[in-house]
Amino acid sequence: MKQITNPTFFTILLIFFLGCKKKTIETKRPNIIFILADDLGYMDVQGYAHHTLGVEKIKMYYETPHLDQLMSEGVSFSQAYANQLCSPTRASLLTGKYAARLGVTTATGPEPTYFNTNLETPEGSYIQDCLYHVDPIKIQQAWMNGSSSSAVPAGTQYDNGLDELSLAEVLEDYHSSFIGKWHIGGHGSKGYQPSDQGFEELMYWDAPGSVYFDWKDKWLAPFAHANSKYARYKDTPKRPNNEFVTGNIGEETGKEYLTDDMTAQAVNFINKRATIKDEPFFLYFCHFAVHTPLQGREQDMEHFENKGSKGWNNHVSPVYASMVKSLDESVGNIMEALKKNGLENNTIVVFMSDNGGISTKIAHQGTYTDNSPFLGGKANVTEGGIRVPLIFWWKNNLKGGQWSDIPVDCSDILPTFADIAGYNVDEIIKTNDLDGRSFASLLSDVGNLKKGYKKNIRYWYYPFNVIYNSPFDGLPLQPHSAIREGNYKLIFDWYGRLFLFDIEKDPFEKNNLAKKKPELSNYLFDKLMRWTKKNVKNTYKPYLNKDYHANLEERDVPFINLVKAWKKDKNIAELAN
Repeated sequence: MKQITNPTFFTILLIFFLGCKKKTIETKRPNIIFILADDLGYMDVQGYAHHTLGVEKIKMYYETPHLDQLMSEGVSFSQAYANQLCSPTRASLLTGKYAARLGVTTATGPEPTYFNTNLETPEGSYIQDCLYHVDPIKIQQAWMNGSSSSAVPAGTQYDNGLDELSLAEVLEDYHSSFIGKWHIGGHGSKGYQPSDQGFEELMYWDAPGSVYFDWKDKWLAPFAHANSKYARYKDTPKRPNNEFVTGNIGEETGKEYLTDDMTAQAVNFINKRATIKDEPFFLYFCHFAVHTPLQGREQDMEHFENKGSKGWNNHVSPVYASMVKSLDESVGNIMEALKKNGLENNTIVVFMSDNGGISTKIAHQGTYTDNSPFLGGKANVTEGGIRVPLIFWWKNNLKGGQWSDIPVDCSDILPTFADIAGYNVDEIIKTNDLDGRSFASLLSDVGNLKKGYKKNIRYWYYPFNVIYNSPFDGLPLQPHSAIREGNYKLIFDWYGRLFLFDIEKDPFEKNNLAKKKPELSNYLFDKLMRWTKKNVKNTYKPYLNKDYHANLEERDVPFINLVKAWKKDKNIAELAN
């Protein structure tokens, strides 16, 4: 756990909100509630779908009235970006850094790590790195997977001096509490849990997903760090059992369904904090919904099974629709609790998703959702995989119903919250070498006319062969990374393909400009590779497969090693498929 030093005390409470007449200066820091959904797609929210397509909400299948109300009273971001999977986004949100710099490159769980097998950590690796992470892919793979860390360094005895400043530690004058899915704690490793990053643990589980019924026994059961999951390491001494924790089921609420239980515990927290007037609170509320397994409340599933708009935008799953509904109702219950406790005027509520929805079109099995007209979904760095809903609400301080079309990303959340809370953001960014920048100014200047938000470039990195299919060829994804600078985004498929899109003119990524704008393609590729070389350790990079057989390749173009070509200063745009 890292502590910040010399924060600037908050003296004037953000008088920058547009539409406001002259206000009385208030010196009280606002409470902050950050609600993070899991796998919720951009087009799953009715307000976002309406903004994108102009279709009447009554024609849609999913129902999100409470989120839509939040949007009507707050500021929504049309180009907010997460990472392609949950753990990288959570690591970035917690630290204000690009997740690849921390080595959190995918969602693990729970693969063996150097920590949980008690193996010696090789030079250049981190003790919470996974020994392997593979999907059951049967076709040829030109690259073998890089590695991923399963935890964010918290300054434990095993971290060799590594200690990331967390969002809760930045908000050091706040009472910070955590509810829900953690999934960046080394598969339940002691010393890497929410309390080790500055949070009070109200209820949580350090796992990729959870069942929604009869979940308590599973949360309380010991993690299987020494069972058959790690059979290949059965002769390796394991760390003591007390080095692992299972999580915390929290208070008894009488709620059967997980989303309802978590919400009840959040409401209980708000009720308690309302009686404490001299300390602001920060609630980081990470839902498991709508992550698999798909399990909904029976009455909701019956409602959606018989709903006449079933099939709109390829949204056809009653169970998925029911889970979206319960998530939306959770937001409504949170807002009602604020109102009942008189906390509306001094509480900021922020809602976001950790990545795009699981697209039925590219998933290897199952029926989920559809992010159309955006391309792809979870695990892709196309817009359907990384563009997510992001809503800011603050009663009487924000002009409602506004949209900001300025791109922002998940690494910006930490400095933005710090800015809103009145801390010295420039010092925090400089001291901790953050990638994020505050976009608090966009809450009043949604068009960024005053240029208060200057960040213009962002990166994504995913060094794995993935069971999810590429939206470009329908085959399992190869390692891929991306860069967006200004309006242009370049996707690098490490198989040897480049995809360049003008996101402003072509948000649905239909027109690949990589060959039409070779100079721009080469420029962005060079920038992406230089960033990768500087910021990503070798252990997290893919490596060539010595057993790759080109003659068995199912893709309709040959493999081209553009990384090698770049090192030789070749014309990448010309060589690429």
